[in-house]
Amino acid sequence: MKLKLATQQSPQALISEAVKKIPPSGIREFFDIVYSMPDCVSLGVGEPDFITPWRIADMGMYAIKDGYTHYTPNRGLPELCALISEEIQKISGAHYQPEEEIIVTMGVSQGLDLALRSIVNSGDEVIIPEPCYVSYGANVTLLGGVPVYVPTTFEDEFKIDIDRLYSTITTKTKAILLNYPSNPTGNTLPRTLLENIAEIAIEKNLIIISDEIYSSLTYDAKHWSITALPEVKDRVIYLNGFSKSHAMTGWRLGYIAAPKYLTDMMLKIHQYTALCAPSIAQHAAIEAIKNARRDVEKMVSEYRRRRNYIVGKFRDAGLACLMPEGAFYVFPDVSSTGMNGRTFALELLKSEKVAVVPGEVFGECGKNHIRCSYATSMENLSEAMSRIERFCAQMT
Repeated sequence: MKLKLATQQSPQALISEAVKKIPPSGIREFFDIVYSMPDCVSLGVGEPDFITPWRIADMGMYAIKDGYTHYTPNRGLPELCALISEEIQKISGAHYQPEEEIIVTMGVSQGLDLALRSIVNSGDEVIIPEPCYVSYGANVTLLGGVPVYVPTTFEDEFKIDIDRLYSTITTKTKAILLNYPSNPTGNTLPRTLLENIAEIAIEKNLIIISDEIYSSLTYDAKHWSITALPEVKDRVIYLNGFSKSHAMTGWRLGYIAAPKYLTDMMLKIHQYTALCAPSIAQHAAIEAIKNARRDVEKMVSEYRRRRNYIVGKFRDAGLACLMPEGAFYVFPDVSSTGMNGRTFALELLKSEKVAVVPGEVFGECGKNHIRCSYATSMENLSEAMSRIERFCAQMT
């Protein structure tokens, strides 16, 4: 059968307009160059260099061997949901009903997607402090929402300016999206600042989405979770997981804690789009919560040692660098070299074969910065910092 075509039209015209609006990941774009360079030392990877602790990995293997390879309840294994609830209560004092207010997800990335899908309508605005993780704005845009960025500064240690945040709120504002400790800056938020944000959310009737995936990786002070503020708990979507704390990035396991009226909506989306998180990873996560605390403490201790080393080396090289309070990133200012972050990163890669991430990919206010991860061995850090010091010396 021959079809008679009137006017041939391109199928490319059928692509989603929302997808067209979002740029490719600036991190991935840059590292496409890196992968083609031999002898390159990378400070760009945003995942632990440690392997998953053996006791967790063993439990995953036992789960396969014992036949736990089927679907789990949509919400997650009841034992795991109960343990997550207990863990949150230990951290912040907030209690979430495991059978109604917890959802186990495929990493925090899926948790963020569910959170945004459950509240964002076309045209709704979501406030995002900047610099920020590259996927936040893109996820809002894909839903037809509008990301509204609130810049922070090196001079203010990348803390949120409450007056600036307040001034961005409009009648279309639906939510505030927080990430602390932060990727890319490593800064965190004190309780007083969280209280101010909570007051704004109550006054303006906003949801707070709090991505605290790096909360276990804090070094010099207690991590404050916004879930500790009971007056705002009914409007908080709390996101966390096992990727960073337990070196389980490839296991793809995170979780959401939120009031029932929100988790009911998110669970519906989860049922239709994913069914459940991986069963094997869930069994491993049970072991992670029960018996891997010492493993986490050892990793945090090593990250602290690396953090102190890399910050000292950047300062010795003449670059202004804040001491991060958490996560495993530093975000030095390279403007003293006469270059912005992107130029610095490209020239450093070309001349010294060290890969860092240009700060501009995390927002306009990061343009004079670079992000460097210290989730790599001390041997790699030492070699990278020797090359960076040599590079900076040539610039002066």
